[in-house]
Amino acid sequence: MRELPARRAWLVAFVVVNFLSFPHPIAGRVLDLGLFVSWLSPAFLILGLRGLAPRAAGRTGFVWGLVAHSAILHWIYVVTVTYGHAPAVVGWIAPVLLACYSAIAVSLFAAAAAWLARRGASGPLALALLWTAVDHARSFALSGWPWATIGYAQHENTLLLGWAAWGGVYALSFWTVLVGAGLAAAWPALRTGSRPPLEASIAMAAGIVAHAMGPLLAPPELPADAPRLRVAALQGNIDQGAKWDPDWALRTRDVYADLTREAVAAGAEIVVWPETAMPTVIELQPELWDWLSGLAEETGATLIVGAVGATVDPAVGHISHFYDSAFVFAGDGEFLGRYDKSHLVPFGEYVPLRALLGRFFAAVASGIAASDVSPGAGPRAFALGDPTSGERPTLVGVPICYELLFPDLVRRFVADGAGVLFAMTNDAWYGRTGAPYQFLAMTSLRSAETGIWTVRAANTGVSAVIDETGRVRQQTPIFERDWLVADVPLRLPEAQMTFYARHGDVFAAACWIGIAAIAAVAALRSRGIQTLKSRQGKTTDE
Repeated sequence: MRELPARRAWLVAFVVVNFLSFPHPIAGRVLDLGLFVSWLSPAFLILGLRGLAPRAAGRTGFVWGLVAHSAILHWIYVVTVTYGHAPAVVGWIAPVLLACYSAIAVSLFAAAAAWLARRGASGPLALALLWTAVDHARSFALSGWPWATIGYAQHENTLLLGWAAWGGVYALSFWTVLVGAGLAAAWPALRTGSRPPLEASIAMAAGIVAHAMGPLLAPPELPADAPRLRVAALQGNIDQGAKWDPDWALRTRDVYADLTREAVAAGAEIVVWPETAMPTVIELQPELWDWLSGLAEETGATLIVGAVGATVDPAVGHISHFYDSAFVFAGDGEFLGRYDKSHLVPFGEYVPLRALLGRFFAAVASGIAASDVSPGAGPRAFALGDPTSGERPTLVGVPICYELLFPDLVRRFVADGAGVLFAMTNDAWYGRTGAPYQFLAMTSLRSAETGIWTVRAANTGVSAVIDETGRVRQQTPIFERDWLVADVPLRLPEAQMTFYARHGDVFAAACWIGIAAIAAVAALRSRGIQTLKSRQGKTTDE
């Protein structure tokens, strides 16, 4: 009877610590304890699951995973009700439904860990490999939803961040869980004052070694003589409730024109506007198009403008596709091209299985288009300049909002030659919750993984400048009209890329292979033991 309260206490502790592992604004300040407490999240979950059969562990993992991730995703209420204008009941249900995705991952980890435990193979290494493999699956299964991956809790751990350049955020997940699993394995001994088991001591010693090695693995700082771009990120602070209102169109335009002129007066050569800063199809509005081109020519700065892209079907004479796009105008007013967001938000920008679900769901971001938004062709480096001019063009990547959640997608901008990332987003959807700060933490990992700087322009914040190690150098307060300017070094195409930028999720693949090998050996050993027992039983009967 004592076991149930103890188990529940561990699982409640898991929910609390998991919540505190990610940043949240409290009393006007951002509380970010992940560096200190994230190790305890897997430890408490493992202790709460200890002794359960696989099915019971899977059920328990799902329930408590649902509670934990629903708490983190409380900001979905703001998205759906405040700005999506859904009924309040939908706002309460939506975080729980979305948390089901992450809860399934927790359930799979719990059931597989219990299966391994019954075969004597659930040591800290196996659990760290298993958890990391499941975290990786969250980045692509059913299009992916990797929010609150445990590795992001280490975004301020400067000693460990170097591993991101080799294994991405998944390397940080691995080390966090290895140490946490070592703590869980050591707990029974610590409680009685006896010596912890060898595997627990090895796991925690490995965590110390990982911290010592991290700075050695970090990408080298870009050289002092690397070309530098003076880049500005604008934060217009346009209220999401008014953003798509036609009456706000001129005011929005004036806000960004004023901010652009201020930033250029501070020396900016490139000015990055947020996602859909111009909430309209500018290609179909010649007057607005000429105005943007004229603003670029007036200021002499390259403008990277978030707006709605479109494809007009010549056969029928109307728009066939809408895109969430970035438009680039050179300092002489010339239009250089457009990048279309390629990884879209399910139920935000499109409805999956629309023929089946379209009657029940509508896309939240309905301001872009009355129908689904279309995905672009995929990540690519963008040339700021004319490659035929004889001068080397500046290659940049322009990931848009949701794309920043996906490490392999962002690293493909860099693999294609991008020497800096100009990220644009609209975090107004999240209100004054922890989501803008959690999203900033994820964005900072993209720099740590790829070894290049990121300039992030967000409509209501957090706008930021992030260096090649993942350290936030400058950031704005949220819900204030603001801009920031920084001299950003450019990685040249011939410079060596990080291992992660070149090869992607090799570390995650190794975790899959490692846990598969451990499971196979455990299954064969278990079968061999069962066979031996069966033979011994027959011998006894004879």
